Amino acid sequence: MDFQFSEEQSMLRDTLARYLADHYDFEARRAAVQSAAGWRPDCWRAFARELGILGAAYPETLGGLGGGAAEHMIVMEQLGRHLVLEPYLGTVVLGGGALMHSSPELAAQWVPAIIGGEATAAWAHAEPTSRYCRHDVQASAARQGNGYKLSGHKRAAVGAPFATHLVVSARTSGARRDRDGISLFWIARDTPGVTLREYPTFDGLRAAEVLLDNVQVPASQRIGAEGEAFALIEQLCDEAMVALSAEANGAMARMLADTIDYARQRKQFGVPIGTFQVLQHRMADMYMQLEQSVALTQVAAMQAASAPQARAQAACAAKIQAGQAGAFVGQAAVQIHGGMGVTEELAVGHYFKRVTAIDLQLGSAEHHLRRYADLLYPAQAAA
Repeated sequence: MDFQFSEEQSMLRDTLARYLADHYDFEARRAAVQSAAGWRPDCWRAFARELGILGAAYPETLGGLGGGAAEHMIVMEQLGRHLVLEPYLGTVVLGGGALMHSSPELAAQWVPAIIGGEATAAWAHAEPTSRYCRHDVQASAARQGNGYKLSGHKRAAVGAPFATHLVVSARTSGARRDRDGISLFWIARDTPGVTLREYPTFDGLRAAEVLLDNVQVPASQRIGAEGEAFALIEQLCDEAMVALSAEANGAMARMLADTIDYARQRKQFGVPIGTFQVLQHRMADMYMQLEQSVALTQVAAMQAASAPQARAQAACAAKIQAGQAGAFVGQAAVQIHGGMGVTEELAVGHYFKRVTAIDLQLGSAEHHLRRYADLLYPAQAAA
């Protein structure tokens, strides 16, 4: 496999890295977390209008640059290095991805608005009792005239407080855990009957419980065919797992760099602690964990267009390693920094919180280890 970036991909990475270095330092991020808005709309507009990164992964027919999963990976890694709060995952990967894959009419209408920074989206699929089961959907979508009436409760919709639209899953037929009978809908956040209970997350983001009370949605806002959304949900979640793994890689790279710098400066017994062999070994182990995660994420990005089983296995492998490596690198970074590693004033603790949240998002390392085994041995999984 060729893991070299093209000239265009390298330019995308370098342009975004320079912008974030100039405009998104740790103190600016802390100020945004503590603000009423909880994010930086000015940066989102810059992503769209100055940098053009929101369209990097979309086809040219929709106004994008013709990229794909590799471009998502490149962007998310840079966002992870700076703990960016803006909703790239929910809007570009999941929201726009859902429209692009299954709804040409909706995609033609809304993907250009996403690329232009005018529309943002949040993924509202998980429910209070579903845990990581993707086909456990109790929210209902009953046919009513030329549309649907949606009712239900969606939990932990990251980015929902500042989203213009929600991608909502609901059951149009079947029992609670049936794979058939699930549909996806593109719903404006201000639609009557949609209520958000907003809250901050421990890693600095904003999320919401989404309550649906007889929400009227026209059939034209359904994404894809009725009752056939599960395959699309699987694909979108696998793509999002790769993007999250790339974000974790960026965060781990920053923790490793900060730890090396600290070890060069902090002195004990009159010498920098970085000269102690045991700490050198620990930082070498941090580097190896990071590089393994980067490699598996690259493989998963290259497998994004493969057959569903190959795609899912690669995504699982990347998410498993990102979760395990994130825990190792984060714990080692905090330990080498000592007590100050968990203070609010030092960046490393915030990065550790973010990689911990990434591990839990869309399934933990333990969950995907089991899923990987089930994909390898489907007969045993069925038994």
